Amino acid sequence: MSDVAHGITTGAVARRLGVSPTTVRSWDQRYGIGPAVRADGRHRRWSPADVAMLEEMCRLTASGVPPAEAARAVRTRRSSAEEPREALEGTARKEQTGKEPVGEEAAREEAVAGKGTGERGTGEDMPASVPAPPVRAGGSGLPLGDVRQECRGLARAAVRLDGPAMGRLLQDVLSQYGLVTAWEEVMAPTLHAVGRKWETSGDRYVEVEHLLSWHISTALRQATVTGSASVPGPPALLACVPGEQHTLPLEALAAGLAEQGLPTRMFGAAVPAEALDSAVRRSGPAAVVLWSQARSTAHHALARHVAGTAFGVRGARRTPLTLLAGPGWAGRPVGPGTVRPTSLREAIGAVSRLYAEPAGGAGA
Repeated sequence: MSDVAHGITTGAVARRLGVSPTTVRSWDQRYGIGPAVRADGRHRRWSPADVAMLEEMCRLTASGVPPAEAARAVRTRRSSAEEPREALEGTARKEQTGKEPVGEEAAREEAVAGKGTGERGTGEDMPASVPAPPVRAGGSGLPLGDVRQECRGLARAAVRLDGPAMGRLLQDVLSQYGLVTAWEEVMAPTLHAVGRKWETSGDRYVEVEHLLSWHISTALRQATVTGSASVPGPPALLACVPGEQHTLPLEALAAGLAEQGLPTRMFGAAVPAEALDSAVRRSGPAAVVLWSQARSTAHHALARHVAGTAFGVRGARRTPLTLLAGPGWAGRPVGPGTVRPTSLREAIGAVSRLYAEPAGGAGA
């Protein structure tokens, strides 16, 4: 018989799904998500139906469903076609272990799902016979803490480098919760967890951070394009200070302002001082947002210059409200005409109020 008739190996299945062979084997051992038949009664051989079952398992866990719950859903669907075999396997497993999967098994499932102090992110690679160990810096889980289920789903997809799953999940949270909640409670916590993992694991997970950042940036930019400017008035200008490369928070702000229908101009990373000055004078913005991630990039002289830049006709000249966004501005105040928002919601509110003022505001 051909290899197709026999089914494919665990290694081939793992490559197709983008997970490790250990993960596939542990799903079989821990949750009963195994092949319908085994070559010679021992070696796993996965049929197309078995592979479809694992693909569904991956889809559910990537969307934030804990592995134990995902496995139960997959088994339920399969049991409609293979109920006698499923019942027989459940009985055999109980006879071998002498107990239902409670106690230590339940604790291990919670660890995999990222609950309590046993948070392990994707930790499915842990053998079923070993209790869940405490989190260590070099482990495979992400230090998420108490977060939304969608955040855990995004983290699992990121660690698996599952780009399509990340894209779908990000679109779902944006449409369901709106930009601010999606950023503050799903995107940012996952980015921070990946960053902490990178810092404590000897430069591992760099590829996870890059792929996650790219997908978050893509989702934010799509949201910015979708929200067309409907409020009249001069734009809000968004830029990173010279030498600053971190743009994602600014992209989130651009998407949040677009969600409000406010006009924006996004200039991105490391805008030279001369270029920023030219952009301010040419566009006459209602507000200028300067992002600085670290104190080493915070350009106080530039911020004062932007806040003092006046434009407009004689007798009605005005200056932009200058928002100093990001942790780099912490410390001494910059001067009049500047505000320092401490959250995305606060920054959106500060800019939005300019367009709501009946006189002297953005539309004056």
